[in-house]
Amino acid sequence: MSEPLSRRTLLRVAAGGAMAVTVGAGPGTTAARAATAVPAPVRELEEKIREAMARYAVPGVALGLYHRGTEYVRGFGVTSVDDPQPVDGDTVFRVASTTKTFTGTAVMRLVERGRLHLDRTVRSYLPDFRTADAAASARVTVRQLLNHSAGWLGDYFLDPGTDDQALARYVAEMSRLPQLTAPGSVFAYNNAALGVAGRLVEVATGVSYEQAVRHLILEPLRLSGSGFALAEIPGARLAVPHYIGPDGAPVAEPAMFDMPRSIHPAGGLISNARDQLCWARFHLGSGRPLLSRRALHLMQTRPGPGGTLFVELDGMGVSWMIRPTAEGPKVIQHGGDWAGQHSGFLMVPHRDFAMTVLTNSEGGPALTAELFADDWALSRFAGVHNLPAVTRALSASELAAYEGHYACEQIGFQGETATLELDLVADAGQLSVRVGGAEGLRLAFYRDDYVRVLEPGGADTHVRANFVRDDATVAWLRYGGRLFRRDPAGRLNALRTPPATRIPVPMTLPHP
Repeated sequence: MSEPLSRRTLLRVAAGGAMAVTVGAGPGTTAARAATAVPAPVRELEEKIREAMARYAVPGVALGLYHRGTEYVRGFGVTSVDDPQPVDGDTVFRVASTTKTFTGTAVMRLVERGRLHLDRTVRSYLPDFRTADAAASARVTVRQLLNHSAGWLGDYFLDPGTDDQALARYVAEMSRLPQLTAPGSVFAYNNAALGVAGRLVEVATGVSYEQAVRHLILEPLRLSGSGFALAEIPGARLAVPHYIGPDGAPVAEPAMFDMPRSIHPAGGLISNARDQLCWARFHLGSGRPLLSRRALHLMQTRPGPGGTLFVELDGMGVSWMIRPTAEGPKVIQHGGDWAGQHSGFLMVPHRDFAMTVLTNSEGGPALTAELFADDWALSRFAGVHNLPAVTRALSASELAAYEGHYACEQIGFQGETATLELDLVADAGQLSVRVGGAEGLRLAFYRDDYVRVLEPGGADTHVRANFVRDDATVAWLRYGGRLFRRDPAGRLNALRTPPATRIPVPMTLPHP
């Protein structure tokens, strides 16, 4: 009898095979004939995914691709290393922050019905709403919630219960959130603001957020493989979350899938690659009509303040990242991160192209970065590229303007505050990122205030970040869309929050 397979061997074997379904290849097309007709770029993408799964310890991946009028739905690997079932186009994952685009679309449906208005204030609908800065929070508009310029602390993950009033209590407790920047002035990724937008959906419809999204979006678009609880998706096969063990192999941990109900508008949707591809087709304007073409266009235009969120952004539209390219056509993008559930989602409307990739491992961010932050896939399928980013060395005097201690805060499930801290130190023309005194990533400048994030040895992570100034002085580092406040004279001696009590919310920062 052969010896049992190790987890790492199982991973290599699983990544080698794909459960493939080609949709839209024409009536009567057999699976074998469809497979031989797969274009070379699609085969290259499949191979790139397989290689990345083995390299980054990702047991399972689902792919949805729309290219030149044809849909491709693929599954790679297994749902769990403990109970290995094949991943396919119907396997469900938590899509995390791509949920924000469902929240934004629900708001737009209510805008078209006259129940909400993008440029009215939140207080118009929630008279008692406030953050710690009552005057600033009184000025915030519905649009600013959705383009991430509300200005208050955004990583707020309080869990106030599981009943239908959970979201109302979550929003009521936001009176503790500090205002970091003036409303409408600075882009900073804001999970809490999407919670407020979800609460507006509840108030405008008179039902829970989850019920409203089902009635406004999931049912009309026939997204039967999507919901906010596994019980809503009969027969669903879950891609179990995995963390990376000490030996570098993935370890299944089903409990990582759990999420407080209060965070659902920011990241709670469970879905599959097939439904996510339908979602892309809808927002490309080629799916079932649900919003007017004008409303769809509005969601992908008129960006708020720009900056970086892994990639460079013109800004956010109505819940969509609007990403520039060297050739001109915009990339409309999102993606999501939760514990052991990491995904990417993008569209290029002017090239009629869309792609989504779902993963079930803490190695997933490295895989999705190769496909969604880098321009490998964009160049092959849509003929567009990232804006140029040729790094250059800065002098010690130039780097001094950026050196210092930086910190940002998060509020966790029980209301506890954790502070993420780092030092930036000039080193060989770049900035060395020090956490607890230990060297980590490096920041290499490619234009004023904008950097590429590199591994300690210089390898590219495909992630970009930037600094934000207050007048002429560097006041913040924007990393992963979050604002780290700069203290030029400060120095970090140790990570303030002990590792055992760090907030386990991987929606908060990128994982290059």
